[in-house]
Amino acid sequence: MHDSVMLESGGRPTAVIVTTEFVLEAETQRDALGMAGLEPVVITHPLSSLTDEEIGRRIEQALPQIERVWLSGAASPGKL
Repeated sequence: MHDSVMLESGGRPTAVIVTTEFVLEAETQRDALGMAGLEPVVITHPLSSLTDEEIGRRIEQALPQIERVWLSGAASPGKL
């Protein structure tokens, strides 16, 4: 989250990908770092124990969210 906040503050759109188990932690860190507009990309938990096919489904789950986050520019410092 720290890296994403730094990049967003520099005008570089980022997409933080977290699993459903870590959404609250990601939002808490984001808010504490002053970037409340940084919307996490949320995929189903778990990730580490998946097959290649299951990881492909997580990618399909993430792509539309990543596109929305990158194109919205909502986390840019001027838009918080």
